[in-house]
Amino acid sequence: MLHCGMGPTVALRFDIDALPVRECEELDHFPAQEGFRSEHAGYMHACGHDGHITVGLGTAKLLCQMREQLHGTVKFIFQPAEEGVRGARAIVENGHLEDVDFLLAAHMYGGSEQHPCGICITAGHGLATTKLDVDFHGKASHAAAAPEQGNNALLAAATAVLNLQAIPRHGKADTRINVGKLVAGSGRNIICDAAHMELEVRGKTEANQYMQTYAERIVKCAAEMHGCTVETHLMGTALSSSNSSELNERLEQVCAEQLKIPVWRDPEAFSNVSEDFSCMSEAVRSHGGQACYFLNVSRCSAPLHNDRFDFQEEALVNGVKAFCGVTAELLKA
Repeated sequence: MLHCGMGPTVALRFDIDALPVRECEELDHFPAQEGFRSEHAGYMHACGHDGHITVGLGTAKLLCQMREQLHGTVKFIFQPAEEGVRGARAIVENGHLEDVDFLLAAHMYGGSEQHPCGICITAGHGLATTKLDVDFHGKASHAAAAPEQGNNALLAAATAVLNLQAIPRHGKADTRINVGKLVAGSGRNIICDAAHMELEVRGKTEANQYMQTYAERIVKCAAEMHGCTVETHLMGTALSSSNSSELNERLEQVCAEQLKIPVWRDPEAFSNVSEDFSCMSEAVRSHGGQACYFLNVSRCSAPLHNDRFDFQEEALVNGVKAFCGVTAELLKA
């Protein structure tokens, strides 16, 4: 936290977690070529959060150097557990945003043909989401000698997977469903007695609740169909949210006119994803504050969550300029 006398409080959020993806080792992958690919097998920053950390540290360093020119308080929030949408809620529930007047965050973004680097101003976040873990409990038995004495948890889970992917779409809003993980069974000749599933649903506005309710009904009925029981655990949630138009305007003016960074508006950018920043945004807006989530755009070597993901390092400079410039504008005398 940076205290600079009386004035507004600005919070800057940078998410920091990696993903369970093994990073590409081929030398045409720039981080591998230059020797800075992930050192942790099976994990990498496949969503640009290493860039977010770097931008956050650079922003903190520069704002500390210019603290005599600022009037107010800056909170630097390095947030864990954005993947899985759990981290933001803990920050809100612990009161860290109760005195915040302005909240800003950004995300690395861009296609393989993107040029130039710049800042994209969005409308906010389009899809709410719910993350669920599901545990099916059955009964083991010999698969040949007494299969009728078992209750196959793997079969129940497989029945659920196929029907989850077949949930009818919502007529008034976009929806998403994905079963991303299923672990079950101990051997080919054993009726499976336990299965663990990890899934998510997404949807605009009330469509997310529609998807969650439908999904929970499917897993319950799939378990009953095969004589199993089931437990469903809520692992994370995020809301739909929108940016504050006044803070959007301030960001555009500072970046385009003062910093000379290319800026464009795209209300649909990132509208088909979910972000737990929405939880923080809604908390700040609920007490009269303003919030803005923007995109730090550059050419990216692969889509998000891909083992070849990487961004242009010019984006790091643009990110620091944008956060510092807007914060200085908000805290000027």
